[in-house]
Amino acid sequence: MAESFPMPPAWVIQSLRDGRVIPAHPLALTATRRLDECRQRALTRYYHSAGAGGVAVGVHTTQFAIREPQHGLFQPVLQLAAETVRACDAASGRRTVLIAGVCGSTPQAVREAQLARDLGYQAGLLSLGGLGSATDEELFAHSRAVAAEIPLVGFYLQSAVGGRILSRGFWQRFAEIPNVVAIKIAPFNRYQTMDVVQAVAAAGRAGEIALYTGNDDNIVVDLLTEYAVLTAAGEVRLRIPGGLLGHWACWTRSAVELLEACRSTRQTATVPASLLTIAAQVTDMNAAVFDAANGFAGCIAGVHEVLRRQGLLTGIWCLDDRETLSPGQAAELDRVTQAYPYLTDDAFVREHLDGWLS
Repeated sequence: MAESFPMPPAWVIQSLRDGRVIPAHPLALTATRRLDECRQRALTRYYHSAGAGGVAVGVHTTQFAIREPQHGLFQPVLQLAAETVRACDAASGRRTVLIAGVCGSTPQAVREAQLARDLGYQAGLLSLGGLGSATDEELFAHSRAVAAEIPLVGFYLQSAVGGRILSRGFWQRFAEIPNVVAIKIAPFNRYQTMDVVQAVAAAGRAGEIALYTGNDDNIVVDLLTEYAVLTAAGEVRLRIPGGLLGHWACWTRSAVELLEACRSTRQTATVPASLLTIAAQVTDMNAAVFDAANGFAGCIAGVHEVLRRQGLLTGIWCLDDRETLSPGQAAELDRVTQAYPYLTDDAFVREHLDGWLS
């Protein structure tokens, strides 16, 4: 019996190809590390109001520990985000892409994909980080099993936060799965980024699979670059039209404006030097948020701290109480927000915060 691979609605495919800001949704907790539904809903409303074209929920920034039985938060968090997005879309007349994180062994990943699909998510962001000993053939079979349940967004996660090296050959075979609609490229590595770009071109799916930057250390340059890849069929040109990023889980309004600036620049023959300066400044900001100086130990807490300072969160608590800001990270956040206020969205948040919390 032939395998069947469900496709998302046409508007989802087109939205992803056009390029959208897709924040990796954080987890709002109370001081007792329980789900703070009011603040969780406020975050989703913030992303929608800021102009994000999608949200990714149940991903690294949401904390993989939501799946652990003692927390039991995977379904409640996905359901709350989906309900909130649908309400925001109904009120605004917009359509927002819902992407759910999917991970674990094949049985677990299939269950998560089925749940996400039933909750109204249009795609699953498939993390392979927990399958460190699997061969390419095993990874491919795993991916196809999940793709039979939900359209896929591939995910090349950097090794510093649990990812694994994935070969160009794997990515080419992955790109041949019919309902792969996008790939988040997030290895924080130029060589591995090129592996994905070249694999998608070689698979003949450059016009079909949307490439999304997850390289928080190179966001703007990723969005500005046009790749030219020589394949057996000739030269293929590809771009990265949008981003699915933990960095874009804060200062999201600024991210939307930045993506629009990159999109406008792509219509011209030259890239302004000022935009390359901003590219370096965004990377500097990310170094503070993601705690690059300490091997990214405080990356989730860093996002939380920005949101706490804006009033969207009441604390930076994570499910694992060992996850917190690193020494010196708060001072680094002070430095970058003072240096680049035009890359924040504090005024936007102040204007709308009460409404999002209501």
